[in-house]
Amino acid sequence: MSVAGKHVAVLMGGWSAEREVSLVSGAAVERALAGGGYRVTGIDVTRDLPATLAEVRPDVVFNALHGSIGEDGCVQGLLEVMGLPYTHSGVLASALAMDKPAAKQLFADAGLTCPEGRVMRRADVAAGAAGDPPYVIKPLDQGSSVGVHLVFSGDNAVLQNGDWPFGDQVLVERYIPGREIQVAVMGERALGAIEIRPKGRFYDYEAKYTEGRADHYMPAPIHPDAYAEALEIALIAHQALGCRGVSRADLRYDDTAGEPGRFYLLEINTQPGMTPLSLVPEIAADAGIGFGELVCWLVENAACDS
Repeated sequence: MSVAGKHVAVLMGGWSAEREVSLVSGAAVERALAGGGYRVTGIDVTRDLPATLAEVRPDVVFNALHGSIGEDGCVQGLLEVMGLPYTHSGVLASALAMDKPAAKQLFADAGLTCPEGRVMRRADVAAGAAGDPPYVIKPLDQGSSVGVHLVFSGDNAVLQNGDWPFGDQVLVERYIPGREIQVAVMGERALGAIEIRPKGRFYDYEAKYTEGRADHYMPAPIHPDAYAEALEIALIAHQALGCRGVSRADLRYDDTAGEPGRFYLLEINTQPGMTPLSLVPEIAADAGIGFGELVCWLVENAACDS
């Protein structure tokens, strides 16, 4: 089927904590696909999605959802049942990537280094059982740094005010000093690595999506051997999870003892943002791949796993 005859449904919005970001990503994708000659229908996802898709009858689905339901294998499973090819990773890879403890185990089995961590009860963390700071606490299954807290010596106690809507379990990890490096993978190719220098304590939700909250350095100004290693880590992690399409690896680079330093893989994002501040389009642009080309490539490589 030619591009001009292909009908693409762009899924966005939804009801996760990342709804607003997804809407921005989806709108950018809609514009790019329309500019590329596709027939495009944007869908702000509700629980009536199966009926909506049956009515719209797209040839391909571009999944621009972020967070739970859209990124954890649930929507992917629906699309598999309906036989609709979709962008990004499939059911299993999406579910594994969103389950941080499961993903860490897979990465370890693949020979990759992650920060030491353990799953704890929220009440125990609130009572101080996580140990001496510094450490990081995270929800087990959120993205975009939603719910992430860095705890340093002298900080106020965390999780004691009932402000943790992410369940009874918490992932506690050792804090890794150093720099924030992220790598984009497209298909079976690592495109490049970027360094992020947030102006706050860390690269949190606000820093990711608010203009001026972080400085971007592309390509990452690190030792050449370290740069090559970052790309290799990202590709191995992408393959270990069974990802397809585009993914982004989030790394910490501890160069406090000098360069080249040591990398720690934090996680893989199977559906990276497509907002004006998103990193994958920026990395792709440095590799000579424009936003429209990136989005169209994702559509042309959409598939069902089954």
